[in-house]
Amino acid sequence: MPASDRPGGLDLVRVPGGTVELADRRTRTRWRVDVAPFLLGRVPVTQRQYRDVVGESPSMATGHELPVETVSWFDAVRFCNALSRREGRAPVYAVDGETVAVDDHGDGYRLPREAEWEHACRAGTTGPRYAPLDEIAWYADNSGDRVRPVGGKAPNAWGLHDMLGNVWEWCLERYDPEVYGEYRVLRGGGWSDREWSCRAGVRRRSHPTFAIEDVGFRVARSLP
Repeated sequence: MPASDRPGGLDLVRVPGGTVELADRRTRTRWRVDVAPFLLGRVPVTQRQYRDVVGESPSMATGHELPVETVSWFDAVRFCNALSRREGRAPVYAVDGETVAVDDHGDGYRLPREAEWEHACRAGTTGPRYAPLDEIAWYADNSGDRVRPVGGKAPNAWGLHDMLGNVWEWCLERYDPEVYGEYRVLRGGGWSDREWSCRAGVRRRSHPTFAIEDVGFRVARSLP
């Protein structure tokens, strides 16, 4: 299991490098991406953590250890920058209204890239899921129609919880700029989704201003 890091109350797991194959169902294309080692949150950002950094929680449900939800992509980016500044790190994002530039040399917190997310989710496996779904995920068949506290299901082989189910997670990239413009990638499935959506390779898209009660995020950080 990769080592972990605990800055700022966030538990980060060191994800080893590797190569992952991504696929898009609409265009029926596949592509391989090399992923460098990086740090990723063991669980999605919780309401307690979000409130500690931002001073409020926008979530529809209430609970310190519930994942923060009803957060837009921009909200997630601003959280990453605020946490970076609090810890004396260089923010990764320069935000000007709805224009966001990414500083790949920043040592601060950021959203995972889509390939990083899928590589971390799979944790060396190649199937649709890293274990039987009921053991690892809160989804439509077992969630009781509500979001659940983070870390309540079994982790994958690299110690990451809730990579599938509970809340969808924002990733850095735009989904398909030529067709969907600024829409960003979401991964992982949520508490109200059926089994089909809770798979390592499923991609969803949404506008970066969109916020709903089954969408959250987890943070990443690059290694030197």
